[in-house]
Amino acid sequence: MERARGAERDRTRTETWVREDRTEEPTPAKAAPPAATRGGGRRRKRLPPEIGAELSEAVGTSRATRLAGRLAEATRAYEADRYRDAVRIVKPLAEAAPGAAAVRELYGLARYRLGHWNEAIRELEAFRSLTGSFDQHPTLADCYRAKKRWRQVDELWEELRAASPNPEVVAEGRIVVAGALADRGRVAEAIDVLERAKTDLRRPRAHHLRLWYALGDLYERAGELTRAREFFRRVLEFDPDLYDTAERLAAIR
Repeated sequence: MERARGAERDRTRTETWVREDRTEEPTPAKAAPPAATRGGGRRRKRLPPEIGAELSEAVGTSRATRLAGRLAEATRAYEADRYRDAVRIVKPLAEAAPGAAAVRELYGLARYRLGHWNEAIRELEAFRSLTGSFDQHPTLADCYRAKKRWRQVDELWEELRAASPNPEVVAEGRIVVAGALADRGRVAEAIDVLERAKTDLRRPRAHHLRLWYALGDLYERAGELTRAREFFRRVLEFDPDLYDTAERLAAIR
């Protein structure tokens, strides 16, 4: 859960989940980065060693070096928001190395960014099966949300909540499941899901701000404008540039 009205409005949206097939504004959220980009602030020129080892196991050492170069190229395209290029580059890799989790994850995320929900589901389900990781549960649930496959959204949330892998991933899962509840007209339940999250009022982290924005959105939709203003003001206090918070607050009468 995710989000901008319609398509991306500007560069500040590149870290939000955009639902292009919706008429209402989804809640903002952020997908976990693919494995090839984790663990550092700079863009990588080379893949982490563990991914090279994974490719070697999947296709053999002789082919792995060439595929690693292509995967690194696809990763750079993804980081630069060139999602169509990332798909073009990584698709043959997914066909050549279907057992390489990092390849399937990157391919799924690039498909997700383009709104290719069925393809994203296929790849991210493969990543989930290969790794047992919960990192992409929110993204996968958001794909099912776009397809209105509510049972799968709820099941992924229950898995994520039970595992509690890390606070940020759980927070993103909350945002998605709350958005899915709101999509079904269950706004009060959606608010309850988000209100149950623990946040730090004095030193909030980025995912706390996204939760507050989502709560502001839901309270506005519920007609509880005082509460909506409260949450939008919280976001503005710590990050005036997050999403369209200032405009949303100014528009509430």
